Formats: sequence, structure tokens, C-alpha cells
Amino acid sequence: MAAHVQWTGRPASKEHEHPYRAPPAPSNPVVRGLPLYYGAKIITSSTLIQNLLWGNAGFDSLRNRAELEGVEPRYEPLVVKSSGTRVSTAEALQMLSNEDWTSRTPSEKLYPSILDYHEAYKTGRTTPTAVAKVLLPLVRRDVEIPSKHSVAFLSSKVELVMRAAEASTKRYEEGKSLGPLDGVPVAVKDEEDVTGYPKCVGSKLDLKDKHDATSYCVKAWQDAGAVLIGKTNMHEYGMDTTNNNPNHGTPLNPHNDTYYCGGSSGGSAYAVGAGLVPVAIGNDGGGSIRIPSAYCGLYGLKPSHGRVSIRPTSNLARSNGVAGPLAANMVDLEISYRVMAQPDLQEPDSALFDTPSSAVTHGRKKVLGIFTEWFDRADPAVRQACMNVIDYLTSKLDYEIVDISIPMLHEGQTAHAMTILCEIPSGVSSLKDLTPANQVLMSVGSKTLGVDFLQAQKMRMLLMQHLAHLYEKHPGMIIVTPTTPNAGWNFDLQDLKYGCSNGNMSLRSMEYVWLANFTGCPAISVPAAYLGPEKGTGRIPIGFMGMGEWCSEDELLAFGYDCERYLHDVYENGRVKPATYVELLEAATTQAEP
Repeated sequence: MAAHVQWTGRPASKEHEHPYRAPPAPSNPVVRGLPLYYGAKIITSSTLIQNLLWGNAGFDSLRNRAELEGVEPRYEPLVVKSSGTRVSTAEALQMLSNEDWTSRTPSEKLYPSILDYHEAYKTGRTTPTAVAKVLLPLVRRDVEIPSKHSVAFLSSKVELVMRAAEASTKRYEEGKSLGPLDGVPVAVKDEEDVTGYPKCVGSKLDLKDKHDATSYCVKAWQDAGAVLIGKTNMHEYGMDTTNNNPNHGTPLNPHNDTYYCGGSSGGSAYAVGAGLVPVAIGNDGGGSIRIPSAYCGLYGLKPSHGRVSIRPTSNLARSNGVAGPLAANMVDLEISYRVMAQPDLQEPDSALFDTPSSAVTHGRKKVLGIFTEWFDRADPAVRQACMNVIDYLTSKLDYEIVDISIPMLHEGQTAHAMTILCEIPSGVSSLKDLTPANQVLMSVGSKTLGVDFLQAQKMRMLLMQHLAHLYEKHPGMIIVTPTTPNAGWNFDLQDLKYGCSNGNMSLRSMEYVWLANFTGCPAISVPAAYLGPEKGTGRIPIGFMGMGEWCSEDELLAFGYDCERYLHDVYENGRVKPATYVELLEAATTQAEP
């Protein structure tokens, strides 16, 4: 007998038909270097200029919109589909250990996976202790000459790392491994709390939790035996999509060091992309997992809103932000997600969800929804790269395409931006110690009036109602777009010292990703292709994104495996490994203790 399914918080299905209208060209000023440094001081002291910039950003465009009349505001997009299927953490880890992963892994592995580490430990080819000893000199900042990789990390505690690695090594020696994640090196974005570690969310401030707690999702990895190598660099307060960080240095793209890693989880993306760890935790309030995954050629999952608990850590963007994994391979993405998404019974939202199940689903529908006018806004080369994946999925793997439309997309992006620019500054007591770009962003965002914020939440409800209609009409549908419409983001060297305020490019990079955050839907980014760079040496990865119905992570992961087959088996020359890649497992194998 099929389990009874219950929905909590699902919006009423309602189609909203509004003809597509392309947005006006953005007109935000681009400011960098010393003009940004001094300009920020002027802007933060002038309400008049703040109001002018607020209006210039189009934040008043939701007023008096007839389309929003009669729409109730929706303040948080939590939607839960539950059948009451729940197992203990120990049972969930045992399920991972018993699962057959062979059919899901590419025949040729370019990046070592969690499973490769696990196998190396079981066979005694190396140990978690040996891996930690090789890895620590690469990630530590507190040494006389840090390595080029250390900029991706903000802190690493040698004693804690070695204690965890040695405990894991002992478990393997005794034949008591906790599962595939045991002993695997991982990294965590500085947005999360970790016992024994400082926290600054990329700023110069001390934001460490007074109870010295560990975020639930981090602890879930640690309880599964993962060895936390350190906390990763991030864009200050998660407020942009580059990971430019004048406070602590900016990690540069492993594929081409004239490009950004993407943000705000750029340190985590660098750590995975450069081979330092197979998985890392990121946070995503407006694409901050998926954009760096796309820019660095990785797999990234933004889970359904509220599914992954970060308790007791406070959420910087309460109605938009979630924690999730960035991974080298699809098996890494699935394993790490299933561990961190184990329901937290002490957190009201997470406690509502089922235990994640296997991505090997039988009889799933293979439907791709495409909104052509929106999809076609990508740069031509990016659009074509993603269409090539779609052609493979439809011609070889029996996916069906349905044409869809989504109303008021560009107004929706404005509503999302307005909302998150209210949420994050509300947790900042003073702007004076922040970088100039964030001083400008937060001071401008603070000018939002209550009526405009309410209109933005009406827009959220309108979009959620329409998505409920689309998913009801096309069960199992995954809405596909490029992850970003652009092929990476190269930078000016002076940006690294003072930062850069480029709202036009920020909005462009977020063109597709924001919708999943604002409506609470899960979304996955997978590498799809590599394009020649505008600057520097090294081809630039292109991301392809799928957004599913609430709680459809299993289906999205299955979709991700299909896309991974395209990249490895069909795409010309296959997947690309960056020149900066560290062959960590190989190095640890040669240096393993007898």
C-alpha cells in the first residue's frame, strides 16, 4: 500500500497569465577602487543619495501593480511533502553503506569521490590521518608561507583536524567504519557555526556563537565521521555573487585565475574545484551554492526551503537562504546531502520533512519545462551549451519537453532582491566596519518601506501559486535553464583591494537562480560545458540548472546523474580538471603510515 502523502504549506494552484516583458537595461553605476572607498562614506551618510539609488534600482516598481491586487502576501516559502517516512540517523548511515553506487558512477572518474576515499581507507592504501597530514599545509593560513590554496580558507584548527582523522583511522583499523563519509575531508562555509572555530561571515567582525555550538548540518557530517579541514572564505555577509573579499583575500577560479570563483560560497567552491575536498557546505540565498558551482565546474544542490537544519545558527536571509552541498561528483552530492538533510527534530521546519531517500527512483517522470523567452536571455554560447544537454536528455534518455510560462519574472527578481536586502542588513548592527560595496548595498536596502516589502511578498505568493499550477499540470516536471546566463565573471585587479559595486552584473548572474530561493523550491546546478575565456588561460565552466517541485530532491539528483553521463560520455573532450588541481588522495597514498 502506497504511503499517504501530506502537504504542509503548499499554496493553492492558480495560473497567473501575464505576457512576457523583457526588463529595461539595468542602470546601476559601476564603481571600483578608491572612488568606491570614498563614495561609500558619502552614500552611507546621505539619506538623499540612498533614496536616489534605491529608486534607480527599480525597487519602487512593485507599487500600484494591478497584477498584485487580491494576492495575499507570503512571508516564507516553506512547503513540505511528507509521508511520515523517517529512520534514525544510524539507520540512514547504514542505508548509505549498503547501497550499490556502481551504476551511478561514471566509467572514467576525473575527480576522486567520497567512495574512492572510503575504498582507499578500507583497503589500507591510505588513512584519514595521512590525508589530513598532506592537506593541512595546503589550507592553513597560520604558517610563515601559506600555500596558494590557503586563501580559500579562513581558519583551520590542526588539533581538531588531527583528532578527528586519528579517530577515523582507528575505526577503519578496527573494522568499525561509520559509512562512506567516514574519514573524508570536508570543508564548511564560514556562515555556519563550528565548535572551536571563529566566525566572521567574511567580515572583520567577531560573530562567533557565544555557546560555541556547531550547526546541525555540520554536526551531521561530523557524526558520520567526516573530517572537517576548516572553514572557508566567503563574500562578506553573503552579499554578492563573486566572493570578492578585500578583508581576507579573494580565492580565484581554479580553472582560470583571471575569473572569480563565484559567491557567496566561493571558498567552498574553490576547495572542491581544486581537489582539496570532495564536498563542502555552502549557503544559498540567491544562488550562492549554484553560481560558484557553475563557475567552478561542480555539482551544487540548493535544497527545499527549511529542509536542512542549521540550528542554532541564525539564518542571514531567513525567508530565502538554505544550506546545501557543493560536490566534485554526483555521488558526492547525493551522499553528502542525504547525511546533512536528516530531519532535525529540535528544529520546527526540518522536523516536518521525511528522511531523504535514494536517487534511484523507479518510474519517475522525465519532463523538462522550458520558458523559451527567459531561457533565450542567456549569452548565445551559454544557451547553446545548455541546449546540447537538453538534446541529449530528450534524444537518448526519453525526457519530454513542455513549453511553460512564468509571470512577472523580472518583477519577481526585483522582489527577491528587495527582500534579501532587508533581511541581511537587519542582522548588522553597524555598517562602518564592512567593505565599501556592502556599506552601499546595505544602506540602500535599508530605505525599503513597509508597503514595498509587502508588495514583494505578494509577488512571492503569486509566483508560488503559479508554480503550484505548473507542477500540478505537469507532474514530475523539472524547469531547466542555464545556471547563469554568462560564462563566468572576470575581474579588474583593483577590485581585489577595495571590492567592486557592479549591480548590473550581479543581477545578470542571478537571472535564473533567484526563483528557487524566493519560492522555496529545490534546484541543482551541474557542469554542462567549457568555453574559451575572454581573459587568461583555462576554459570556463558552464552550469546547467534544474528546479523541481517542493521536496523533489530525489528526482533532481536522478536528473543530475543523467546530466553527468552527458558530460563524461558525450561532451567533446569530456570533463575538464583545472591545472591547479591537487592530487590529494594520490599524495596521501604514497605518504600513508605503515
